[in-house]
Amino acid sequence: MEIQLQLLQAATQGSPYTTLIMMTLIFGVFYFFMIRPQAKKQKQQDAFVQELAKGDEVVTNSGILGRINKIENNVVHLQVDTKTYLKIYRSAISRDMSEALKTGDPIQEKASA
Repeated sequence: MEIQLQLLQAATQGSPYTTLIMMTLIFGVFYFFMIRPQAKKQKQQDAFVQELAKGDEVVTNSGILGRINKIENNVVHLQVDTKTYLKIYRSAISRDMSEALKTGDPIQEKASA
């Protein structure tokens, strides 16, 4: 009886390698489906912000549309009307919304479940 109990406990514990392999697979899935796409999107946003030039029509993260009038380091002077200017940070300009403005395609919000 005692031997059967020991065999049963050994069979249910599993190998430590199985746990290591499962943790590695979970990390791999997490990396390829969450971390890597976000890093790629951030690189595209950073490149877009660095390529901004005077006269570009852009949209901010808060939805303000305007034309770049002047760029000083990290501050962009955005003309939103004939004599109305706003100072905003470069990082506040959205690549996705600005590209949608150029192509004329509206941004489709993903429906949250």
